[in-house]
Amino acid sequence: MKTTTKATNITLTPAISDYLEKKISKLNKFIDSNDTSAIVDAEIGMTRKGQHSGDIFKAEINLHIAGKSFRTISESGDLYSAIDEAQEEMMESVSHYKNKRKDLIKRGGQKIKEMIKGFRFFRK
Repeated sequence: MKTTTKATNITLTPAISDYLEKKISKLNKFIDSNDTSAIVDAEIGMTRKGQHSGDIFKAEINLHIAGKSFRTISESGDLYSAIDEAQEEMMESVSHYKNKRKDLIKRGGQKIKEMIKGFRFFRK
């Protein structure tokens, strides 16, 4: 899995970089081990600097797997919580997609099984 990280309006410290890599590495369980085309683009930064609202941090994660793209954006008052929220949303959307594909394959198998059972009745 290829990973690119971009920081906007903040400096990317080694601690932030390590934390982000740790969170992104959890997405590996949804990616096939032989799939080398998986790309993760992560952007973290500070969106607003205001007197009344304070600093708002943003974490954006884009994941491209075998022709399918997923995107999550999270904003929070803390950078680490924004990264956590974005990672959780990404895991939820990717797992939903994977489960949907598995259900579709199972339904296809059931249809084929019904067709085969139907052919048996015509032979007798």
